Amino acid sequence: MIGHVGLVCLPQGPCLVPVAPGLMAPSGVLIIGFALVLRDMVQRCLGTGWGLGAVLAGSVASVALADPHVVLASGLAFLLSELTDFAVYTPLQRRGLVLAVVASSLAGLVVDSVVFLSVAFGSLDFLAGQVIGKAWAVAISVPLVRLARRLGPQPA
Repeated sequence: MIGHVGLVCLPQGPCLVPVAPGLMAPSGVLIIGFALVLRDMVQRCLGTGWGLGAVLAGSVASVALADPHVVLASGLAFLLSELTDFAVYTPLQRRGLVLAVVASSLAGLVVDSVVFLSVAFGSLDFLAGQVIGKAWAVAISVPLVRLARRLGPQPA
């Protein structure tokens, strides 16, 4: 997505989308925030084994689908951010689903942003936009998490 979708595509760089007035971010932010929340939901419904399996499957998919110039950054960022999400979500989930999802997603999205930008571009120029863009995706997901808590299966 980062190399093909956006309002502006930089030469030899990412395609960008607006995430706040005057602030752009690589377009991948639209997916990563949702991926962090989705991993939490997989763990809640199917258990920690499936949650970790989703991390590994997502890492493989990230490497397989990434543009060649960001493949290492994409795979590494996905793996480390999802493991961070797992490490924060797991102990917090019993205290409250929404708290666990928001806290773990925020931790994961910061790790994802720092790792991806550092490895892919050697720069944190788009860090603020990355964090804000992913946080929007998490915020949009919160009503769906609340609905899943009411309608979905009990934690595995």
